[in-house]
Amino acid sequence: MSEQNSSNMNFPGPHNIARFQLANGITVLAFSNMSSKSLTISGMLSSGGAWDQPGKYGTAHFTAAMLLRGNENSSFQEINDQLEGVGASLSFSASTRNTYFRGRSLVKDFPLLLALIRDSLTKPTFPEIYIKRLRNQLLTGLIIRDQDTQEKASLEYDKVLFKDHPYGIPVDGYPDTIQAIQREDLVRHHQTYQPQGAILAICGALQTEEIKSVIQQFLEDWNTGNEISEPLFPVLPPLTQTTRIHFPIAGKSQSDIQMGSYAPNRSSDDYYPAFVGNHVLGQFGLYGRIGRSVRNKEGLAYYAYSSVNAFNDAGSWEFSAGVNPKNIEKTISLIIKEIEHYLDTPVSREELGDSQSHLIGRLPMSLESNAGIANALLSIERFGLGLDYFQNYAKRIQSITPEQILEVSRRYLDPKKLVIISAGAKAK
Repeated sequence: MSEQNSSNMNFPGPHNIARFQLANGITVLAFSNMSSKSLTISGMLSSGGAWDQPGKYGTAHFTAAMLLRGNENSSFQEINDQLEGVGASLSFSASTRNTYFRGRSLVKDFPLLLALIRDSLTKPTFPEIYIKRLRNQLLTGLIIRDQDTQEKASLEYDKVLFKDHPYGIPVDGYPDTIQAIQREDLVRHHQTYQPQGAILAICGALQTEEIKSVIQQFLEDWNTGNEISEPLFPVLPPLTQTTRIHFPIAGKSQSDIQMGSYAPNRSSDDYYPAFVGNHVLGQFGLYGRIGRSVRNKEGLAYYAYSSVNAFNDAGSWEFSAGVNPKNIEKTISLIIKEIEHYLDTPVSREELGDSQSHLIGRLPMSLESNAGIANALLSIERFGLGLDYFQNYAKRIQSITPEQILEVSRRYLDPKKLVIISAGAKAK
C-alpha cells in the first residue's frame, strides 16, 4: 500500500465511521478516537432564520440562545453548575436553515451532556426574566454590529445579493424585530424543532457500539408528532448589472469593502473548480493574487482576500478588503482588474500545483481534534458528500485543471455584474 493510501486509511471513512438512524429519524455518524479521554458532539436540526415571521426576524437566533436558560428539569443556574462541575461545554446557535448545538465532555460525563442536550431541545421553559435580559444583550450586539464597518458591509452585501431570499435576512434580526419578539414567538418557533432530518456527529473515546447505545438511550424517544413544512427558498435570479452602494458610518477611520457574485452550491460539480481557483485568486499564501496586488504591491488595504461560501442550494463568491477611506474606489478598481485577469487566461500550472499541495496538506491538521472530526462528519452528512470523502479528497483536488477552473469561474464571475458594498468613512 502506498504512503498516500496508508495515510488516507487513517482518516475517517467507510471502514471506521458508524452511520445509523434512530427510529425517530435522527441520523448519527460516530467515529471512535480512543487516544482522547473526551467526546465531542455536533448536531443540527432543520429549523433556522428562514422560519422567522416577517416583523419577527431574529426569532430562531433568540430561541437558540434561550435553550440553556432553563428547562423542565433544570434551572439556568443548575445547567451552568452541572456543566462547570465536570468541565463540560454546550452551546446552541442558529443559521438561516439550521439550529446547531455543540458539546464536549469527558467520557464519563457524556450521559450528563446528552441529558442536557435532550432537555434543552425538548423541554425549554423560556423564563420571562431571562427573555428580558437576553433581549437587552441581543440589542446591544446589534448596536455593535451596525457600528462595525466589516459586519455592516457584509450584512448589506447579503441583502442586495440575496434580495427577497432568506439568505438576505440577518439571522440575528434588527433592533425593531428583536423588540417585537415575545415569549409566545419563542415557544412557537421551538415547535419547529423536529428529530426527523436531524444529524448528530460524535467523535471520542468510546467504541461506536457504545456511542450508539447511549445515543439511543437519551434521544430515540424524542417524538413531537408535528409535521412542519420547510419555508420557500426561491430560485435566485441572475445578476444583470453592477450595484454599487456606500453606507456611511460616522466617526470611523476605516472603511470595509464587500463585493462579489453568486457561487456554486456545495453539492454542485462546479464547486471544486471554483474552490481551488479561488485559492489561487484570493487565499493562498498572503491571500493569493488579490492580496499580492492590492495589499502587498499597491499598499491600498489592511487586508484583501476572496472566499467561496457554499450553502445547500446557493453560494457567494466574495471579495473583501479593509481600507483607508481615500482608497475605497482604487481598491475596488484593482480587485476588478484582478478578476478580469483571472478570467482572461487559465491559472498557471505552478500556481495551481502550489494551491493543490496546500489544500491537500492541510487536511490532516483539520482532523487532529475531536471537534474537527465531528464538524467534518456533520458536513459530510449535511451535503451528502459520502463516507469516503476524505479518502477521495486528494484525488479530487489533484484532478482539477486550469481549463476547468477558467470555465467554471467564467460561469459565475462577471466583472460587469457585481454587488459592490462599502461601509464606514468615505473620502471627502
